[in-house]
Amino acid sequence: MKVILTGAAGFIGSCFLRELNDLGIDDVVAVDVQSAADHPNLTGKKFADYANREELIDRIDRGQLKEADAIVHLGACADTTEKDRAFLARNNVQYSQRLARFALSNEMMFHYASSASVYGDGSKGYADDPEKLVEFKPLNPYAESKWLFDRWVIGEKLLDRVLGYRYFNVFGPNEYHKGNMRSMVSKAFDQIRETGRVKLFASSRPGYADGSEERDFVYVKDVTRLMAWFLQRPDKGGIYNVGTGKARTFHDLVAAVFKALGKPPAIDYFPMPENLRGQYQYYTQADLTRLRRTGCDVEFQVLETSVADYVNGHLAAAQPTY
Repeated sequence: MKVILTGAAGFIGSCFLRELNDLGIDDVVAVDVQSAADHPNLTGKKFADYANREELIDRIDRGQLKEADAIVHLGACADTTEKDRAFLARNNVQYSQRLARFALSNEMMFHYASSASVYGDGSKGYADDPEKLVEFKPLNPYAESKWLFDRWVIGEKLLDRVLGYRYFNVFGPNEYHKGNMRSMVSKAFDQIRETGRVKLFASSRPGYADGSEERDFVYVKDVTRLMAWFLQRPDKGGIYNVGTGKARTFHDLVAAVFKALGKPPAIDYFPMPENLRGQYQYYTQADLTRLRRTGCDVEFQVLETSVADYVNGHLAAAQPTY
């Protein structure tokens, strides 16, 4: 199998490249890679070729790469605080449309990263029924860009030919380059190592105690196993939630980090910045009904198990890369 993988040196992309290699697949064009040597996330991984985004488009324009079996598109802007709608339209909508058209016109599978941020404040639920998409109101420009591409896929009647992964709160190894966009597990580990304590946002919504905000935290290793399951089944199509199906609190998450380090929880709360208050999700939980109907039987680890693997197997290890 030949795979074009965008975002190959990124968080989920590099972990998926590891998954492909573990399956014996190394005929991979690693996209968004400037050179084969300058990305720590690519250490130890095998791929046949690499290109940056402009080189990929140039090769497509010149009629190359038509022999690939699949494009797995994980290389869009993942910064949830990005405000430039024109930038997001180019990177998360138009670029994705370009790759989808190329894949489908050459009978390739097209898999892409959607996001649970499309659900907005959650008042309309978290069911991934395509007919419900128009009901959701994304809370920020990033989420809006993901919503727009999902809507394009549905409007073009491509659901039987593409696979969209609606990721919930993914955490795990190889996210180290993401700075402030890293998961709370990574941030908590650093804070505990430096101060012995962890800072969390205080709740700004009535009915939610500090630390009781809930998210569907899902481990990247489980995510990539699920993606590999679908890649090996080209007859499957649709947009599916990718989460554990069980919401957990931020207090639970941070407590799991302390537990993995053999320390009692020590948590401080500080006011949420004003610019986040109107776009902050207080509860997310993946509805996995449609995912399970596909026959996908990939199981998701419980939070404490996956956090312990991340902390002890990677964050505290001499070589944290997966």
